[in-house]
Parts: sequence; structure tokens; C-alpha cells
Amino acid sequence: MILDDLNNINKYVAIHPSFEKAFTYLTSTNFEDVKPGKYEIEGEQIFALVVNEDGVAMLDSTAQFECHNAYIDIQYVFGGLETVGYKSRLTCVEPRGGYDSKKDVLFYEDAPDFFFKLYPGQFGIYFPDDVHAPMIGEGKIKKVVMKIKVK
Repeated sequence: MILDDLNNINKYVAIHPSFEKAFTYLTSTNFEDVKPGKYEIEGEQIFALVVNEDGVAMLDSTAQFECHNAYIDIQYVFGGLETVGYKSRLTCVEPRGGYDSKKDVLFYEDAPDFFFKLYPGQFGIYFPDDVHAPMIGEGKIKKVVMKIKVK
């Protein structure tokens, strides 16, 4: 997992061949003018999910404690305050059901090891080993979830 401010993207573009294109989309788009929904950047290799939803209670989010196999998430907050729970997949011991390849999601019963806040202008990069419980907060949380195919 990586947490940082969008002003520091140059540190991360070399991590994955598609990160530069994803970060260019994040820095060149005024998301206040974009309606919530899915936007293809490069087919199913890179796409964006624009979210403008009410935050949820900690228990509701941790009930959907998730990770992904096929995609890396870059979750960028542009409005509101988001709290996220985290635990390494390597230390999770209680999967809930099996991996859903259509939705690219695996849920865990484990509890997060810690929580952190993302303020507008900040992002988190969640790799397949990063189990996360997002959207914790009060009021509207506006964010973009960039989905980048792992391979």
C-alpha cells in the first residue's frame, strides 16, 4: 500500500506501466464536473469509477473488508474525508467465501490492523495484498477509483 498526495505522483509512475496514464487522467480531469459512473481510459486495462456517496459506518465497511487479484486500485479523494481500514492479506486468516473473478473481489472476516484518513488531494494505492475497508465517514465522500490491470 502507498499513501500520498497527488502532487507527488512522479515518485510512483515507474511502479507499473499503466500508472503514468492513470495519474495523467487524475491530474487532468476536474472531477467536480464528472458524473458518478464508470469511465474507460484504456478498455479494461485502465478504467475509472467516479464515486459521490455518503460515507458509511466503520462496521458496515469492515463487513466488506476486501482485496482484489486482477486489479490494483488507486483511490483518489477529491471531496470529503474518508477513513480506510487496512490489513496485509499475508496476515489475514478468515476468508469469507471464495474469490469472485467476475467482480475481482475476495472478502475477509478479519479486522483491520489500523485505520487512516484520506483528505482531498490524497490517494491510496492498494495492491492485491492490501485488504482494505474504504468509504468510512460522515457526509459525502467524493473519490475516483482507478482500476489498473495487474498484468
